[in-house]
Amino acid sequence: MTIEGRDIVCLGFGEWDAELWTNQQHLMSRLARRNRVLFLESLGLRQPRLAGRDLRRMARRVERAAAGARAVDGLHVLSPLVIPIHGRPRLRTLNAGLLRAQVGRAAHSLGFERPLLWSYVPQADWLVETLEPSAIVYHCVDDIAAQKGVAAAPFREAEAHFAARADLVLASAPALAERMRTLNEHVFYAPNVADTDRFATALEVGPTDPAIAALPGPRIVFTGAVVATKLDLELLEGVARARPHWSIALVGPVGAGDPRTDISALERLPNVHLLGARPYVGLPEVLRGADVALVPYAINDLTRSVFPMKVYEYLAAGLPVVTTPLPALAEITGVVVAADAPATVAAVERALAEDGPAARRARSAAVRENSWDARLEEIGSYLSSLAHA
Repeated sequence: MTIEGRDIVCLGFGEWDAELWTNQQHLMSRLARRNRVLFLESLGLRQPRLAGRDLRRMARRVERAAAGARAVDGLHVLSPLVIPIHGRPRLRTLNAGLLRAQVGRAAHSLGFERPLLWSYVPQADWLVETLEPSAIVYHCVDDIAAQKGVAAAPFREAEAHFAARADLVLASAPALAERMRTLNEHVFYAPNVADTDRFATALEVGPTDPAIAALPGPRIVFTGAVVATKLDLELLEGVARARPHWSIALVGPVGAGDPRTDISALERLPNVHLLGARPYVGLPEVLRGADVALVPYAINDLTRSVFPMKVYEYLAAGLPVVTTPLPALAEITGVVVAADAPATVAAVERALAEDGPAARRARSAAVRENSWDARLEEIGSYLSSLAHA
C-alpha cells in the first residue's frame, strides 16, 4: 500500500548531501514524491574530534542551522544545532530542548499537523510531545552503539525506550530484528535493497567510468566508504599481493565516519587504486567496467548487524559478488562467501572463469523485485494493517 498525502518528519543518522547515499536518502526521496517530508540531519552522535574534517562539519552545521529548513530534492532539510556530546545527562537535557524548539518551529512554518515521525535514531523520542505524531516508526539500520565515538550505554537506554513506544520498528539485518523483538512486538525485517532499475543499466551499452576504464583487467571493484571500522584492510592487502596483475579498485570516500582510518599499506600497493567517491547516479558506470564485485567487510560487533546496500546494487548490475561471511548475507542467493584472502582469491578466480553475459542477465533479473519502491509498498501495507488492528 502506498504511503501518500502525509506529513513526515524524519530524523536521520547523517547529512542529506552525504557523499554516499544510504537507506534514509533512498526512502525519503521517494516518500517526498507523494508526501511532504521534513528531514532532520544527524545530531552528531559520534563525539567529534577538534580537528580537520570534524571542525569543518561543525562550522557548516552552524551556518546551515541559522538558515532554517531549506528545500532540497523535493523535500525540506533542517540541520539542527545541538551539542554533539550525548553521554552526559545535563547535555542530553539541553539538546532535547534545543531540538524541540528548532523542529517545532520548522514543522509549524511548514504547516505540519500530527506528522508521521520516522526516525533512524532514538533521540526522536524528544520530539513526540512536541509533534504529537500520528504514528511512530523506528528504522534501525545499524548497531549505532557499536560505532567508535558513540556513548553506548546512553544510546542503548534511549533506544530501548523509543523502540518500545514505536508503532512499527523496521530492522535491516537479522541481528537487529532479533534484538528489536525484545523491545517491540511489531518488528518488520526489511533488509536494504537497491534502485535495481538504475543499476541494471550497467548491462546496457554505455559509458564506463573513465578511472575504471583506464585500469588493466581483471578489475575487482568495491564501492562504498573505505573505513577501518567496516573493511578488512588486511584481506584486501592479501588479495592484492597474491594477484599483482589484478586491479583492485576502491570507489568511495576514505575515512567517512572513521577519520582515523589508516590506508597507508594499501596506498603502497601498485595494483590497489583508491579512486575516491562518485555521485550515486554514476555508480552504474563504475560497475559497467567491473569484472567482480567485493564486499570485503571485517567481521566485528558493528558489521554483524549490517546488511550492505551494495549487495543488491552489484547483483542488479549483473556482477558476480564475493563477500566475507557477514551474518546478514547468509541466506542471500547469488553471492559467494570467502572468509580470508586465499579464499577470496579462489572465489574471484572461479567467478572470472564462470562469468558471461547470460550469467549477468540472470543475476540482474533475479533481484529485480528487490527495489526501494517495492520495499515502501511493503512498509505501507504493514503500517496500514497496524492502524486497522
